[in-house]
Amino acid sequence: MTSEWPNLSQLLVGPREDARVGLVGAPLSVGSVTAGRCDLAPGLLRATLRRIGRYDIESGRELAVRVADHGDVSVGGMTIEAATGPIRDACVASVGRHALTLLVGGNNAVTRPGVLALGQALGIPLGEVGLITLDAHLDMRSTTSGLGNGNPVRALIEDGLPGRNIAQVGLAPFDNSAAMHRDARDAGNLVISLGEVRRAGIEAAIERALAQVAQCSAIVVDCDIDVIDRAQMPGAPGARPGGMPVADFFAATRLLASEAKVRLVDLTEWDPPLDPTDLSALTAARWMAEVLAGFEAR
Repeated sequence: MTSEWPNLSQLLVGPREDARVGLVGAPLSVGSVTAGRCDLAPGLLRATLRRIGRYDIESGRELAVRVADHGDVSVGGMTIEAATGPIRDACVASVGRHALTLLVGGNNAVTRPGVLALGQALGIPLGEVGLITLDAHLDMRSTTSGLGNGNPVRALIEDGLPGRNIAQVGLAPFDNSAAMHRDARDAGNLVISLGEVRRAGIEAAIERALAQVAQCSAIVVDCDIDVIDRAQMPGAPGARPGGMPVADFFAATRLLASEAKVRLVDLTEWDPPLDPTDLSALTAARWMAEVLAGFEAR
């Protein structure tokens, strides 16, 4: 009998090691609608990985894929505009080396450079890149006053990402405006509300999202952690009561990561000081386990 505890931290290797998965930290917090410390999230995620095991009792499989940790991009104090290039370049390098890149924010503004990086790294036009979001918000605020964590989807559409290449899952009631909803639908986005997810089930919602972007050559998945019910994810400033059950969030991330076209998955909007317990940190670390489990199932 053994007391060994195989855990996720053991899968991290150096940035130059051979690995199928890459990890990039993007500790960006400037430009958030609600000021906070999302910049602390990548470091706390790494520290929490030792508390998440590698054996999945449901599937009978133990995670084994190595993850090359490329460290954090130096974006401290930068505006979103200034940080976009460095984050994009770090993701380009990772996507060029690994079958899957995990981009850990930081606020939701890191999603845009992740999407831009995918096209650049793979040598495909932006029109062939797809975006699936798990998010309570449409992220369609105006860009007239600059970039923020509330407008990466609108900014990407303005960059030339076709709306038909965007699927948004988990949109919450009383968290978006009628104008944003109209603009998203008019652009061609698939918008799946939280109520629709509840009625049809998370698997059906993810099937619809993947069908929306089936024409794309490569896909980015944005996991904005405020989609989760606030009671289960108190460390997300935008999370509200009645959000997505965390079990559905985990199921969605695993399903999406099992899709071969998914080349980059991000985690955004986790603000560690908002949660004095370890609940949010454990949720974020479990997210990584679910993504790796999906990836290994390809």
